[in-house]
Amino acid sequence: MDEKIQAAINAQINQEFTAAYNYLGMCAYFEMDNLTGFAHWCRLQHEEELAHANRLFKYLLDRGGKVELEAIASPSTVYDDAVAVFRTALEQEEANTRSIDALYQLAASINDHATISHLQWFLDEQVEEEALVGEVLSLVERAQSDFSAILYLNDKLGARAPEGEG
Repeated sequence: MDEKIQAAINAQINQEFTAAYNYLGMCAYFEMDNLTGFAHWCRLQHEEELAHANRLFKYLLDRGGKVELEAIASPSTVYDDAVAVFRTALEQEEANTRSIDALYQLAASINDHATISHLQWFLDEQVEEEALVGEVLSLVERAQSDFSAILYLNDKLGARAPEGEG
């Protein structure tokens, strides 16, 4: 495996684990505020990010690469409000998309067709992730001054099924 690709995949694995840890911090914020539906939604995002990291982890090993895990900074568990949480989540998803795009470009530049093929799933997934987080952010922005609307959203987000179950 090309060393640049290996390093870039390792960086992406770290980014996915970091995103998972950040969603867990967001989950803790909502749990401490007794918004368990929002917490549930963030926990599912946490689990999805772990699955993404593990998918890359397995791919790297399947290709004979060396996994190099890095330290992950502590996530924030303090936010001003739900809007701040989802703005942060959207920024994180957009950064993740940029990173995957760069990894895809690198793979294309060295004609690593297996990596290109593997990354296609991630490109499609990121479109869904940004749309999902963007939708929730839009709803929370509209509801932020109406606590009954926040409680309604809390119930709706709490009903979210894990990926593949809904």
